[in-house]
Amino acid sequence: MITYALEPDLSATEFLALLAASTLAERRPVDQPQRISKMLAGSDLIVTARDAAGHLVGVARSVTDFAYCLYCSDLAVDQKLQGRGIGKALLRETVMAAPEVKTHLLLSAPGAMSFYEAAGYEAVGNCFIFHRGE
Repeated sequence: MITYALEPDLSATEFLALLAASTLAERRPVDQPQRISKMLAGSDLIVTARDAAGHLVGVARSVTDFAYCLYCSDLAVDQKLQGRGIGKALLRETVMAAPEVKTHLLLSAPGAMSFYEAAGYEAVGNCFIFHRGE
């Protein structure tokens, strides 16, 4: 049994543990806990998935204006539970939590493209990205 909820105060410790349990850790600054804390604090919408024991098994973290646009920056599901619909449910819960938003955006890891297409997202070719050097 998986329970979905809005958790605006999700702890960095739990989030980091989930990133490590998912494939997302390789693309996030998991060695910078202060940055992770800022990422969570700057989020407008955090949807979580917890198992029957209350353990965090999935999260969708987004920034949004709640009127027009929402960017889902992180979608992570524990690898042991992937393929069971948790990621799709997190995306559905995100959509329901921001009912006035017309455009939901995200960037996919190359290996997850088919997942997002199956979840009803359209692949577009007019996206641009700028990476600040560190």
